[in-house]
Amino acid sequence: MSEQKIKEIVKEKYGEVALRVLSGGSCCGSGSAQRGTDPITSNLYDAAETGQLPAEAVSASLGCGNPTALAELKPGEIVLDLGSGGGIDVLLSAKRVGPTGKAYGLDMTDQMLALARENQKKAGIENVEFLKGEMEDIPLPDNSVDVVISNCVINLSADKDRVLREAFRILRPGGRFAVSDVVVRGEIAPEIRRNVELWIGCLAGALEEGDYRRKLRAAGFEEIDVEPTRIHRAADAREFLASAGINYEAVAPSLDGKFMSAFVRARKPGR
Repeated sequence: MSEQKIKEIVKEKYGEVALRVLSGGSCCGSGSAQRGTDPITSNLYDAAETGQLPAEAVSASLGCGNPTALAELKPGEIVLDLGSGGGIDVLLSAKRVGPTGKAYGLDMTDQMLALARENQKKAGIENVEFLKGEMEDIPLPDNSVDVVISNCVINLSADKDRVLREAFRILRPGGRFAVSDVVVRGEIAPEIRRNVELWIGCLAGALEEGDYRRKLRAAGFEEIDVEPTRIHRAADAREFLASAGINYEAVAPSLDGKFMSAFVRARKPGR
């Protein structure tokens, strides 16, 4: 499948999610599982954090981790969230870096940007800016950001090498790459890799751990670390796989324990 086709499918899918939330509907997690029970997207944020944000920002979250809690953001830093969606990680980051810092959110979907800006307005947070663009071509200058975060979005890119090069470009010397992502350990059944719905659900596009490390090194990063935060069992994905038309019994043995939500860290040399 071409890079452009994948991009169109992702844009359409997440545009639909944003419209549901804007119209007062709920947003499901990966596959057909409902929020709160989905093994990838549920229970990622502390209630004390989400209690400070608009409900729409929380319900539009489709991540697999909480990068703002793990990135060790400091007051005064400039942060960029790749694929910012409804804005939950941008708004949480803005609170962590404080009024002397700034949080950017980058998204290619008009509906998600509209939702995020409405959430920013409701939250009354000023040190935030949402940008329209693609993570393969980030609309920020070289050496302009202290930290790049992302929440289960790099998986969705068909050109991950370019995404990582762009993240490296905009980071200042010594800047940090700190993302939550789904990572694979070992070989995965071809049926899963080919399935578009699983790509949207952050599984088919997941990088193997060794590949992720190699791509980060090739982009120029150092101090690379992949820390598992959740190991996903095949049984957790039974409904998910069935909704995508995949025979669970056939693929379960090759799937069990292979996918993990992980926190991926790296640093740009310098300083």
